[in-house]
Amino acid sequence: MIKLPKYTLEFDEKRKRWELQNDKTDRILKKFKAKEQATKRDVLKRILGNNGGSVKIQKQNGRIQEERTYPSSRDPYPPKG
Repeated sequence: MIKLPKYTLEFDEKRKRWELQNDKTDRILKKFKAKEQATKRDVLKRILGNNGGSVKIQKQNGRIQEERTYPSSRDPYPPKG
């Protein structure tokens, strides 16, 4: 199985912004004013580049809303059907 880099898109309550953070290094890759800016079209795909990765997208309350894999061909658990 391929090990993909893992990232989290989460809301920073203090700074009132959304941040895409590398889970291993805690480094912030990109900051957004609104969640919609990060999740629209291929924004996350472009940020992660050719290496891709797995992104956990949280709700504002911190619960996981969804998880996306870029590129989708590297998803270890593709949906059936």
